[in-house]
Amino acid sequence: MTSKQRSYLKSLANNIDPIFQIGKSSLTPEVTEAVGEAFNTRELIKIAVLKNCLDDPRAIAEMLAERTHSQVVQVIGKKITLYKESKDHKKIVLPS
Repeated sequence: MTSKQRSYLKSLANNIDPIFQIGKSSLTPEVTEAVGEAFNTRELIKIAVLKNCLDDPRAIAEMLAERTHSQVVQVIGKKITLYKESKDHKKIVLPS
């Protein structure tokens, strides 16, 4: 992903709210599965890491991206933004 594409996705992510929260139990298989299923209908997902989660948000983002075959767009504080291109429901056209 180029920096231009990443910048474009960041601008789109500003307007969306987190749809998942990762709490005290950190990254469970259920959370990973739910995020993977969310990519069936969305291409851009924002996740909130709660204060009671002791793991590093950057590490959580990398693990989630690896397990769901997506890409980390950004991690700001305790907010994670992930992108996965959809083959069926393509809504976001990345600049080249």
